[in-house]
Amino acid sequence: MSENSAGPPNIILIITDQQRFDTINALGFDYMDTPNIDRLVREGVSLNNCFINASVCAPARASLFSGYWPHNAGVMRNGEVWSHTWVEDLAAAGYYNVNIGKMHTGPYEGEFGFHERYVVENKDRVRDPFRFYDELDKALLAQGIRKPGRDMYSERDDYEDSLGAFVWPVDEDMHPDFFVGNTALWWLEKALPPNQPLFLEIGFPGPHPPYDPVERYIEPYMEKDMGILPATEAEMEAQPDGLKKLRANFIQREHDAVAFNPHATDEQRQRQRAFYMANVTMIDEKVGEIMESLEQKGYLENSVVIFTSDHGDCLGDHGLNQKWSMYDIITRVPAIVWSPGRFEAGKTVEDLCQWFDLGTTILELAGVEPAKTMEAESLLPLLEGAPDAAGREFVFTELARDGVLRYSEFVMCARNDEWKIVEFVGDAGGQLYNLIDDPSEVNNLWDEPELAGHRAVLLGVIHRWFVRSVAQGRTWRNHLRAPWVSLDGTVSGDPGALPGDGDGD
Repeated sequence: MSENSAGPPNIILIITDQQRFDTINALGFDYMDTPNIDRLVREGVSLNNCFINASVCAPARASLFSGYWPHNAGVMRNGEVWSHTWVEDLAAAGYYNVNIGKMHTGPYEGEFGFHERYVVENKDRVRDPFRFYDELDKALLAQGIRKPGRDMYSERDDYEDSLGAFVWPVDEDMHPDFFVGNTALWWLEKALPPNQPLFLEIGFPGPHPPYDPVERYIEPYMEKDMGILPATEAEMEAQPDGLKKLRANFIQREHDAVAFNPHATDEQRQRQRAFYMANVTMIDEKVGEIMESLEQKGYLENSVVIFTSDHGDCLGDHGLNQKWSMYDIITRVPAIVWSPGRFEAGKTVEDLCQWFDLGTTILELAGVEPAKTMEAESLLPLLEGAPDAAGREFVFTELARDGVLRYSEFVMCARNDEWKIVEFVGDAGGQLYNLIDDPSEVNNLWDEPELAGHRAVLLGVIHRWFVRSVAQGRTWRNHLRAPWVSLDGTVSGDPGALPGDGDGD
């Protein structure tokens, strides 16, 4: 907005769900058709080594929107109740805050500092005992349309062989990603520019499974070489028991309409990958339309646009399904910051950073001082190319037992530029990878005798990080069950726990 051109910037945060790093053409993956996200890369800054804090949705997102590691933020599983977020700080600083699409908060419709929310969560929530009806659910019900998802797809004759890949079976406007994109366009069209800066979070539910894009986007990917990593028996045998049991769970219980087969044929995996990538292209199209609308409405005159995702998807790589593991294809996510005139165009940052660092960066861009106990670090020095700017020496990812990761109590990962270690707390086995020699992480060195000393050093890195974090986060944890205060000052009290076993998000 022109009247805000000299004031705090509008901030547009676009988050996809379960999008791998290797899904954007301009980041070096020429099999992708992503012209609009490519524009953000060409004109913005790409953080090429941004790693998530937890390898499932809600813990990662609660960590991002609080600025604390999941064990301090109090959300270790999908379905757990969120506490306060820095969006409330933006509201206190005069921002008008809007969420359209997925945030995956607990509860789904909590305010958390937003003035308006148009919630669209995962399409495959038909078995969720918490019968929450989001905006898409209500739109489908109003038209008498059965919601596509696990219950519908499991009736198909090809269900067991499809690996969760299906053609979207109803009106394309009802596809979750088109619906979210169109809702954002509707909001931008109807919104009267307030005399205050805007924080707009747009959460696309895709390309999370079921992998069910609109048919016309699929064919271009069916014959492309997308560098699918073979899942070998040797690799799977060398994995720790925690991952072997996770694989068994994927096989025994279909999650998000994915009847998983670690021994799927090349043709099955190619088809699944094509459907997944087609969904990314659908999202890319909506990103372009949103950028055009933002420009027409004057929001881009003083704005920062951030495009990112909450984690990746194995898609059968390493013989595994979806997330719940610590491979880079899960933990490394796209993170692009676009603001022409503020940051150098076409810049890439190779330094390590954590996903929740984006939150602290947003606060500083907005002129809001982050809390001193906040564990996230500002990325502004890296974005601005400050001479003394440096990323993190190590990045960390954690995960607690949930309804899918049933046989591992707690998993912690530390990674630097050369090594990755994954500890399954309480188990003898783990994972250790030399990322220079083995960037695809297929040769597990955990049991190599000559690396026992180095393994102990890296385990010490994890343990010192965790102890220091618990000590630093104690003040924040005192607020986890504090009464909620709405934007109008209403005290709502503790909403209690949400049901759910962690499946489907």
